[in-house]
Amino acid sequence: MKVTLKNIGKKYEGREEFTIRNINLEIEDQDFCVILGPSGCGKTTLLRMIAGLNSVTEGDILFDGRRINTVPPKDRDIAMVFQSYALYPHMTVYDNMAFSLSMRKERKKIIDERVREAAESLQITDYLYSKPSDISGGQRQRVALGRAMVRKPKVFLMDEPLSNLDAKLREHMRVELVRLHKSLETTTIYVTHDQTEAMTMASLIVLMNDGVIQQAGKPEEFYNKPANIFVARFIGSPTINIIEGTVKDGKFITPDGILSITPCLEDKECLSSYEGKSISVGIRPERFESGDHHLDKFDCTIDVVEMLGKEKIIYARLDNGQELVISTPGHYNYNDGERHTFGFDISALHFFDNDTGLRIN
Repeated sequence: MKVTLKNIGKKYEGREEFTIRNINLEIEDQDFCVILGPSGCGKTTLLRMIAGLNSVTEGDILFDGRRINTVPPKDRDIAMVFQSYALYPHMTVYDNMAFSLSMRKERKKIIDERVREAAESLQITDYLYSKPSDISGGQRQRVALGRAMVRKPKVFLMDEPLSNLDAKLREHMRVELVRLHKSLETTTIYVTHDQTEAMTMASLIVLMNDGVIQQAGKPEEFYNKPANIFVARFIGSPTINIIEGTVKDGKFITPDGILSITPCLEDKECLSSYEGKSISVGIRPERFESGDHHLDKFDCTIDVVEMLGKEKIIYARLDNGQELVISTPGHYNYNDGERHTFGFDISALHFFDNDTGLRIN
């Protein structure tokens, strides 16, 4: 099912400001859309509006072109998976999964077929007659997914379903959810604050902040062409380095002149109208390279080195106090307090307008 949001806004009674405003979005049939953003950005409110649990103050929500603003949640052909599992503790796994179909007075044979089909897909057949308290957190989350699956909805809505799991289990469940989505071929809208979940699972990411969409697109677009400084900082771990300076004679120069960058030809054309103006440059940590053979290079003092196995994360300072985060292969040797020269990949720079925060190149 295609889900379309047109000029959606949400304003709670007694508040002057809109919690969500000017949301325009098209989620194609069978998309795995991840709504991403920090706490309080409005992502769960937006999901609840799509579900019909929150009213729409302005704008329209359309399912396959049909306006559903006032359609009750039970009639929207959706299934929602919550962060807290929301399982009935006195019921078995089987009964939890069958509950919604039983309430619809579905035939017992169909209920049994759907429950067992979902249980096999989620690998929880052995636990069908256990109580939720007798199974692990990961298994409980699978039950919650199975309960949604048996309804065979046209849209799955998921509100941070993996946030209560430990790191190893979250990693495993990410893969399982992607496999499940591909097998079900159902539109999925998934809310999270975790950029790793978004980047690894989504076919479409929608990044929100302060109730507004900052950027929407494919995961690689967020990393390679962030729309603004907020997006650049939110996506990527370790976070991107943002350095402020001005454009002088076609170059980017820090106020003290310690760092001078000669943009590539394409970037020079973009920066031509910014001569003498304040801008920022973004450099991803993995784009630095050790050595003085680069045209654009700098010396820095290493403060801390983190060993992460396949890579080392270096926290360093330029002589003007500017802090930098640099990612290098794990077999390279660096020590705290050492001086090193680094260069960077000019073609991978991101330039931003300091007044608007928007991307320049």
